[in-house]
Amino acid sequence: MQTLEVFISSGQTTLRVSALHALTYCPRLFYLEEVEELYTQDAAVFAGRRLHTELEKQEDEEWEELFLESEELGLRGRLDALRTRDGQTIPYEHKRGRAHRDENKQPLAWESDRLQILAYAFLLESALGITVKEGRIRYHADNVLVHVLFDDAGRAAVREAIQQARTLRQSTHRPPVTNNERLCARCSLAPVCLPEEARLAHDKEWQPIRLFPEDDERQVIHILEPGTSVGRTGEQIKITRRNQPLETVPARQVGQLVLHSFSQISTQALHFCADQGIGVHFISGGGRYLGSFDTRQGSIQRRIRQYAALSNPDTCLDLACKLVVCRGQGQRKFLMRGTRGKADVPETLHKAIAQMKAVLKQVPQAKSLESLLGLEGNLAALYFSALPCLISKEVASELHFNGRNRRPPKDRFNAMLGFGYALLLKDVMNAILTVGLEPALGFYHQPRSQAAPLALDLLEIFRVPLVDMTVMASVNRAQWDVKADFEIRGEQVWLSEAGRRKFVELYERRKQESWKHPATGYSLTYRRLFELEVRLLEKEWMGEGGLFGHLILR
Repeated sequence: MQTLEVFISSGQTTLRVSALHALTYCPRLFYLEEVEELYTQDAAVFAGRRLHTELEKQEDEEWEELFLESEELGLRGRLDALRTRDGQTIPYEHKRGRAHRDENKQPLAWESDRLQILAYAFLLESALGITVKEGRIRYHADNVLVHVLFDDAGRAAVREAIQQARTLRQSTHRPPVTNNERLCARCSLAPVCLPEEARLAHDKEWQPIRLFPEDDERQVIHILEPGTSVGRTGEQIKITRRNQPLETVPARQVGQLVLHSFSQISTQALHFCADQGIGVHFISGGGRYLGSFDTRQGSIQRRIRQYAALSNPDTCLDLACKLVVCRGQGQRKFLMRGTRGKADVPETLHKAIAQMKAVLKQVPQAKSLESLLGLEGNLAALYFSALPCLISKEVASELHFNGRNRRPPKDRFNAMLGFGYALLLKDVMNAILTVGLEPALGFYHQPRSQAAPLALDLLEIFRVPLVDMTVMASVNRAQWDVKADFEIRGEQVWLSEAGRRKFVELYERRKQESWKHPATGYSLTYRRLFELEVRLLEKEWMGEGGLFGHLILR
């Protein structure tokens, strides 16, 4: 295989030809990739790479891997193949799918593919000083070769697309979702763009199709044993525990690494995790969230929009009200579950449920974050005062709950809540970093300690379904050993290593369960709902709001 590189540039920024392909396919896709620097790799992307790898292995002396860049055009790109036919130099593109068909079933190039091959033809003329009359596209799914004429109209189309791309790159506004829904179903960035959710935000009667992945089946690996080290070997994560056999896990199977207590990770492994999109998080031996390894790159434009939106007091108050209603309603619904099928319901429980309903009615009328904090405090006090009513009478007295306490926890129930909230904060933080927002820019919580305000905000949505319900269910099912699973240090109570291991198992199992989203109407696992809720929050200041903060127990 021959390789040729031709650059005609003075260092100014040029556009990728593949970016023009994205622009013609969908301007919003172009903006997400070129301005917000968002990329995903789905099965179709990997299949396309395999196709090119297989073609490169074929023995064809005319095959050239050609890199071109032209400042005159403002373009750069890598051509699939360059061949000579009847004395004419012809650029070739290879596509995995099928060709477009006209009304007579004749094969044609798709418009985005057509512009791409025209752009490569123009690049060849500019870089090599030759005349190119046509380009060709091979569609491998139906084995069709489509000829694309390159003339003055083709040159004009490429120049027009380049100008449109330059204009869009300077814009601070994300283009609207395309009207062609079929394009979204084939788009690798649909889980980032959320086109169906954007349509639902503008049309409440819309029946969205779930394009967002239902689950993330990658493992969350918790390193609980002190002295454990995490490294890298090839394309695998290497885990070395004291007096244990070496363990290796393929990186593609890992979504997060959570290092507890005095475990450690090598610099090489950190770089590898960043490259593979693996979240790395740290939790203290006492079960407190310490921080996360931030691997975000680009997305500056998105964070500028986030800052602009969350600098507006009215926007912050509106989002905070949604948050308080979401958490308060979830707490109240959880307490109401404790009355189902019971003839003898404690008066404390009935009273708390009624009072919470009255307080929740006041939340939308809150005029400031300060007054909202007071209402939230009332809701929390009512909730925790009634929570002991949900504990079965058969539960050992050591596991009962007599009010919320923390830092340090003074009883076993609070020790479990505290550890659960630390794991939850880690998952919320992981979603924020995955999406690319700025954790320090929140709308309700104020900066304090090491916990990021935006993570503390979003934590509220998931407290009840993922932690409170998990703890209560495990207590009522007698899943805890009051001695072996806890450590007592004076007035302080902590989960032991065995207790932490048990809680992690319960928590991760709970995250695998599915929940039908009340606003979108489709089901996702909890571990996918983290990311979805962060993306729905971002839509609140992108003109596509209305779906955030609806995750309330039924």
